[in-house]
Amino acid sequence: MNDSDRIDTLDDAVAAAAFRRLVHHLQKRHDAQNIDLMGLAGFCRNCLADWIRDAGFEGDKMEARAVIHGMPFDEWKAKYQTEATPEQMARMEESLKKNGGTH
Repeated sequence: MNDSDRIDTLDDAVAAAAFRRLVHHLQKRHDAQNIDLMGLAGFCRNCLADWIRDAGFEGDKMEARAVIHGMPFDEWKAKYQTEATPEQMARMEESLKKNGGTH
C-alpha cells in the first residue's frame, strides 16, 4: 500500500472529525475567498457542499451549501464574497485544469 492509499484506511470517525474541523475552519476564515481557494487548490466551500451531496446528504444544493458555509449561502455571499478579479479567474481556470476533470 502506498501512502496515498492510506487515507482510505482511516477510521470513518477520524475522517469525519478531520472534515468537520476543516469546515469549521473555513466557516471562521471568511477572508479565504472561494475564488482564491479554487485558484490555489482547485476546490472551495461550494465543492465541499457538492461532495457531501455526492456522499449521500439528502438536502438540495442550497441546503448543502448552508451546512458548509454555516449560514444560508445567499447570506454568506452578501456578507463575505467579493467580486472576482480577472487575475483570480485566470488562476482558477489554470488550477481547475489540474483537477483532471473532477472538482
